Amino acid sequence: MNWFGKKKSSNTPSAVSATSNNRNGGMSSHGGGGGATITSTANTVVNLRENIATQEKREMHLEKKIEQLVVEAKAKMAKKDKKGALFALKRKKLYEAEIDKIANIKMTLETQVMNLESAAQNAETMKAMKTGTSQMKKIRQETDIDQVDDLMDEIKEEMEMADEISMALAQPVDPLMTDEDDLLAELEELEAEDVTEQLLEPMKKMELPDVPSGELPSIPNATKEEEAELKQLEAELAGL
Repeated sequence: MNWFGKKKSSNTPSAVSATSNNRNGGMSSHGGGGGATITSTANTVVNLRENIATQEKREMHLEKKIEQLVVEAKAKMAKKDKKGALFALKRKKLYEAEIDKIANIKMTLETQVMNLESAAQNAETMKAMKTGTSQMKKIRQETDIDQVDDLMDEIKEEMEMADEISMALAQPVDPLMTDEDDLLAELEELEAEDVTEQLLEPMKKMELPDVPSGELPSIPNATKEEEAELKQLEAELAGL
């Protein structure tokens, strides 16, 4: 008597073969290049999920058989067939034990799927991190600290040169700037002459009496010294 329904096809993997195939697939995924590893891992995950689906179908079939055996046991009891009802319950216990085994197998398969997906993700992350590190090293080699220092020095020199050029362009163009001291001296002389003319201007406007042409009048009771001074003054006036 077939207690588990239809006979399983030889193509359907058992729980043991599913685990064995998963292990073999997991081991082969470590060989070859990176692309082959990813492909092998993906195929292994697909195979594991197919086995999980197969176990779920078998579990559903056994649950239906258990329901049928419960109905059968009740019918046997109704007919006072205690031995037949007891036999139906024993078969039910066997099916329930098998369902427990299937649940454990499913948990193992699910764990393997999760671990494989996590390992594949970690491998991709590691690959990306290695690529990033390699690129950072390449950039660092192209931007060595000495090169950065040299570049900053060149930038400073260029900025200083630009400032000098700007200051040179901002200077006024005056061909007489070199003779500024001589010009200031000449200006001071002109100012001195103007001051002298301003001082003499009032004197030019004053009306002075005419120089007497004859002898100066004598001073009565003059001493000899006074007469001598008077003659000297006459001589000076005569010379004007």
